[in-house]
Amino acid sequence: MAVGDVLTPELAQEIACDIGRITGFNVLITDREAVVIGCGDAGRLGTVHEASYEVLRTRRSATHTAEQARRLRGVLSGMSLPIIVGAAAVGTVCLTGDPDEVRRFGLVVQRQTEILLEEAALLRSRLLHERAVDDCVRDIALYDPEVVDAETVEARLTELGLDPRLPRTCVVLDVRAGGVSRMSLMRTVREVFGGGQDVAGELAAGRYAVLHASPRSAHGPAERCSALVDRVRERHGLDARVGVGEPGRGVAGMHGSYRDAAMALRTGTRLEPDRRVFAVAELRVPQLVAAAVRQERVRYAAALLSGLREREDWPVLRDTLVAWAECGFHLVRTAERLAVHRNTLLYRLTKIEELSGRGVREPRTAMALYLACLADVL
Repeated sequence: MAVGDVLTPELAQEIACDIGRITGFNVLITDREAVVIGCGDAGRLGTVHEASYEVLRTRRSATHTAEQARRLRGVLSGMSLPIIVGAAAVGTVCLTGDPDEVRRFGLVVQRQTEILLEEAALLRSRLLHERAVDDCVRDIALYDPEVVDAETVEARLTELGLDPRLPRTCVVLDVRAGGVSRMSLMRTVREVFGGGQDVAGELAAGRYAVLHASPRSAHGPAERCSALVDRVRERHGLDARVGVGEPGRGVAGMHGSYRDAAMALRTGTRLEPDRRVFAVAELRVPQLVAAAVRQERVRYAAALLSGLREREDWPVLRDTLVAWAECGFHLVRTAERLAVHRNTLLYRLTKIEELSGRGVREPRTAMALYLACLADVL
């Protein structure tokens, strides 16, 4: 983006007022047509500063006494200096006052104006880049081959300096309400996922996605996700939860990874509210249950859990059935997971069999009850 394009009337007015307040002089800024676009005296906005024509043409500063100023339209005694960007003058900055007095401040004011303009251009360029990144991440999250070609999305990734052929694992971050700016939070995310081929963007308020490029490993990005949750809590005082997909290649593969990560986040928080990181690899069975039509899940759970769900201790019985299945129907492992004595576990299993009329020590029946428990939670 050209720096000259950033010299808007709003920015010119802000710079003129700020510099005027610091120096004590009335500061005026014109555009490249010598029209006043910033001034401490609002009545001069939109007028022509005739002395700036020559300054813009020659790109050299000029002073004008009170007598010289009277012969020029819209000019008071003082000094006019060009605002130079590259080899072009994009406007002028003028100080009103005795020429000998304002000359001492002229070069400082000129350079300060150019610095502020460069900073504004840099900020705007950065914001445009951030918007492009957010749009690209959303394109992948919402990808529909019936609406947009994969090649179009891949071209946007390439424009951002990213290789669309690399497999990437999607990480979805959900941050509970807080007054933290997007830029501040994204800085924290990129500290943890800072690889040259990683890309992170905002999906919606409080919801972010990272497409993490890394070779497949035993742990994947799980350790990074735990570190991210800790850092968000320590630095911003916010509670965060993370869903992790599995590596996907190409736009369709990354979209699938995003869907898995979003599902893991949604399902995992219901199954284990106290956890903060949920990997889809550990939630494939709940994912399958969640994919069923809701009415069918309700019917299935009602049919298998009759006689159990109506009881006050149903949450305890449900946790027992879930642990029983996930521990491979092993008494010792299940008791350890539930932190109960083996005899207590045996008592609960017997109680479930009596209330449901189903033999929970028969694996097929136990698995059916396990799926019904998941359907009940979901």
